[in-house]
Amino acid sequence: MSRFPGFSSPFLLGFDEIERVLDRVSKAANDGYPPYNIERVEAPDGGREVLRITLAVAGFTRDQLDVTIEDSQLVIRGRQTDDDRHRQFLHRGIAARQFQRVFVLAEGIEVVGAELKDGLLAIDLARPEPERVVRRIDIATSE
Repeated sequence: MSRFPGFSSPFLLGFDEIERVLDRVSKAANDGYPPYNIERVEAPDGGREVLRITLAVAGFTRDQLDVTIEDSQLVIRGRQTDDDRHRQFLHRGIAARQFQRVFVLAEGIEVVGAELKDGLLAIDLARPEPERVVRRIDIATSE
């Protein structure tokens, strides 16, 4: 595993998991297929803010797509099979592909829903409202 120099500071205690997440993200960022957008949109009900991930999945049907949450990661898989037994191509420029796109989710992020429309798969995520917590720590005296 590659080390991120900022996490070796003695003032950053307990950030080992963040370093592992950054390592996973850097490995997964190399693949450019399928292309995607991430945008901030207003919730339909006027509630909390929604993040929308939109993937260009032209040629995939709903049955060929799989959206799951695994270990705090949003995993989108697409599986197409080559059914060219009954086809004779004069030119083959569109190949049947498989893909896996992974997004690491922050703690508390909820998947609100997913929709496939016009070759675009949109997945809505709700970001929790941060709760500000102040806790007083009692100082014991030893006598």
